[in-house]
Amino acid sequence: MSAWIMIAAAGLCIANVHDGDTLTLCTREKVRVANIDAPELPDSPRCAPVQRQRLAGSKNPPWCDYKAGEQSRDALRAFLGSGSVSIERLGQDRYGRTLARIYVGGRDAGDYLIRRGLARPWR
Repeated sequence: MSAWIMIAAAGLCIANVHDGDTLTLCTREKVRVANIDAPELPDSPRCAPVQRQRLAGSKNPPWCDYKAGEQSRDALRAFLGSGSVSIERLGQDRYGRTLARIYVGGRDAGDYLIRRGLARPWR
């Protein structure tokens, strides 16, 4: 499946689901799903040996299960395509991404992934 997708529902257009907790809107706004941590993909700098060691004792150490990362990304992509999508913007993270709760048909995307074991609560 292509990394680029178009999901347009209720006026919200999603251009790309990068991984299980990050997406890009058609406006090029990068959005981080609030309050979750999804497994990393192979290109994640968090999984570089130096970063893994540096973050090992943190509240949210890298989750470098690449297969689970792909499953999480694919599950978020499918979830977003399953109904009317809405966004609740909460602020920005230190990388300038919008922190937001994402809903599909009133269901929270973060909760959806956590219940399936494809994300964990952000601590």
